[in-house]
Amino acid sequence: MKTAEDYLNGQIILIDKPLHWTSFQTVNKMKYALIHKAGLPKKFKIGHAGTLDPLASGLLLVCTGKFTKRITELQGQAKEYTGTFYIGATTPSYDLETEIDATFDISHINERLILETAKQFLGEIDQKPPIFSAIKKEGKRLYEHARSGEFVEIESRKTTIHEFEITRIAIPEVDFTVVCSKGTYIRSLAYDFGKALQSGAHLTVLRRTKIGDYNVLNAMDVTLFEDSIVSKV
Repeated sequence: MKTAEDYLNGQIILIDKPLHWTSFQTVNKMKYALIHKAGLPKKFKIGHAGTLDPLASGLLLVCTGKFTKRITELQGQAKEYTGTFYIGATTPSYDLETEIDATFDISHINERLILETAKQFLGEIDQKPPIFSAIKKEGKRLYEHARSGEFVEIESRKTTIHEFEITRIAIPEVDFTVVCSKGTYIRSLAYDFGKALQSGAHLTVLRRTKIGDYNVLNAMDVTLFEDSIVSKV
C-alpha cells in the first residue's frame, strides 16, 4: 500500500472510470480520499492524462505529486478503444447524450461494405470535433454554444488512425477496436463512418482499453483505490 509520501513524490494510478462519471468527478473523489484519509495537503497536485466522456468507461491515468509533470507526455501516447456504432441514425452529439435527429436507409449496407469502408479511415485523416465537446471557441465551450442553439463553424483537425478493426457485425450494430493518436474523437469517427456508408451512424458504447503501454486490465475502480489508501490515523 502507498503512503502519503508516495503520492506526494509521484504516482501514476490506473483507474477504470465507471460509466456516467466525468473524469473530473473521478479525480475529485480520489483527491478527497487522499486528503481526508491519507492526510495530504488540500493543495497537493493531482490530475488525469486524457478526458473520457461521461458515456465512456475505461482507462483513466491519474497522476499525483511530481508525476503531474508527466501528464502532457502521457496524453501524447496512442490510445486504444473498443465500442459500438449504431448504423442508420444520427444524433447531434454523435452519441447517446442527445436524441436521434435523423434516420437513414441501411438496406444497401452489408458486411463487405462495412469492412471496405473501415479501410478508408486508416492513416492520417481530417476530423471535425463534435459540437457537443469541451473545445473552446470564442471563449465558450462548444457544448455551451450547442445547448444555446448557436451555430459555430468548427475547423477540421488532423488525426491518425493506426488501427481500425471491425470485430462484430450485427446490422444495425457494428463493434470495433480503434488505435488512434491524441485528439481523436471516436464520436466523430462514428458520424463520419456513417456518412462514408451513404447512411448515418452514432456511437452507443465506448471503452478506453489502453494508453501507450498502460492497460485497463491493470486498472482498479475508485472504491478499490480508496480502500488501498493507508489511513493517517
